[in-house]
Amino acid sequence: MTILATEGLSLSFGGVRAVDGVSLSVPENFVFSIIGPNGAGKTTLFNLISGVYAPDDGSVRLAGADVTGLKPDRLARCGLSRTFQNLQIFFRMSAIENVMVGRHRHERTGVFADLLHLPAVGRQNRETRAQAEAALDRVGLAGLAGQSAGSLAYGDLKRLEIARALASEPKVLLLDEPAAGCNPVETAALEGVIRGIAAGGVTVVLVEHDMRLVMNVSDRIHVLANGATLAEGTGAEVRSNPAVIEAYLGVHGAREAAHAAH
Repeated sequence: MTILATEGLSLSFGGVRAVDGVSLSVPENFVFSIIGPNGAGKTTLFNLISGVYAPDDGSVRLAGADVTGLKPDRLARCGLSRTFQNLQIFFRMSAIENVMVGRHRHERTGVFADLLHLPAVGRQNRETRAQAEAALDRVGLAGLAGQSAGSLAYGDLKRLEIARALASEPKVLLLDEPAAGCNPVETAALEGVIRGIAAGGVTVVLVEHDMRLVMNVSDRIHVLANGATLAEGTGAEVRSNPAVIEAYLGVHGAREAAHAAH
């Protein structure tokens, strides 16, 4: 079943076609990666899918429903969450408090219930905390729940952002360069997290430059160049595609990608 699809998605900035007629179809429970050289339109495509930008043309469908142009908060309620390349962490809050913020769409009590200390508030807070603990466990951070986010290592912060996105219980999780700035050990930990998320029933759509990570986790890869689709296929198909090698990987990159798959 297709869980996320775009059809002819396009967006221009000042006459420059940043995304040009991109169509893709993401099967449920896949790890689907979007790669390409700098300026290929990857993050712009993510921003279109996640409601940060509205497209000039084309459509976005989530679980069969047309969600084109919906704002990020509406998309979150529909089951789509994302992380960003740059950390969006509340550093003075604990790890678990950061993740609890991601549960806001599931909370039903309001400000008056809080002021009156109604029993429903306590029940909701306990449920929110339990779900946040489960999300931290999924990314391997259960033991750091009470620590200040500002004291965590960079790789742990990357996983913390993923946990917060998971707390909203998405059907589809968009990860924008999760390995950016990570060392090899941190990237290896992320690889395990991504595999576990997909195995747990959440579809992952990934923008990433680290070809070792992409080749190791992806069920399918979509390649962009100059805002348009260049190729799509399995890791083996993409890394051996002459057009992809010429436009993006290069000979050295193709060798690294092939080595990563072994």
